[in-house]
Amino acid sequence: MKKSAEILALPIISISDGSEIGKVKSLVVNPEKGSVDFLTIEHEDWQVSVKAIPFKKVVGIGEYAVTVENENAVIDLNEIPIANQLVNKKIKINDTRMMTRKGQMIGNIQEFYVDDETGVIVSLQLHAHDHTFFLGTEHVLTFGKDIIIVNEDAAANFKDSFDQLVSPDQAAEVESNPVQLQQQQGLETIKSKQTELLAGKQVTEDIYNLEGRLLIPKGSSLTESDIKAAQEAGPSVFVDLTMNIK
Repeated sequence: MKKSAEILALPIISISDGSEIGKVKSLVVNPEKGSVDFLTIEHEDWQVSVKAIPFKKVVGIGEYAVTVENENAVIDLNEIPIANQLVNKKIKINDTRMMTRKGQMIGNIQEFYVDDETGVIVSLQLHAHDHTFFLGTEHVLTFGKDIIIVNEDAAANFKDSFDQLVSPDQAAEVESNPVQLQQQQGLETIKSKQTELLAGKQVTEDIYNLEGRLLIPKGSSLTESDIKAAQEAGPSVFVDLTMNIK
């Protein structure tokens, strides 16, 4: 799972050629599906048209980059009417009020969590009664432009932490299986996809870790251990690697 704030402004990297396509400018919400369907792109050369990436074209969302197969994942919103309509609806979730279907105002939404595999919005973080609470989106009736409408028993289902939204059975299973915990958080899945796409690529420049030690020499064909070492060395090192392969 990812907070929206963890996705915004991330560089978007093309795996096929290691180039940076741009940065994530905004998350386009589909109010009918309760999901993020597109990521719009900020790029200094694209001032006239609005470019975006369909969420289904995203390979992975890491702590340091969003990865896609190649630049063909980018679309021009002016050429895709449905996508353009979603953008023009301007559905925003953060800093939006939450109200029950009978008109009771119960809080202000501060953040939302997205399943980084599917784009589905799974939880809302809100401020109510001087406290921070979490609410599963199964209680949401309408993602509106100005107000999020929830069912009458929403407040009774507020949780004090995101982890409490997991059912007791799921929580017990996850606690007894550290690997499953990592998978739930999306980390292992993303790293596995990155490894699959980068393995065998040739490194065009020496890659150094943050201490200045040579990590992967120029001319190397990337192995699984090389990619893991770059991932563990930190965000800037891994991005440097993806920018210097062929």
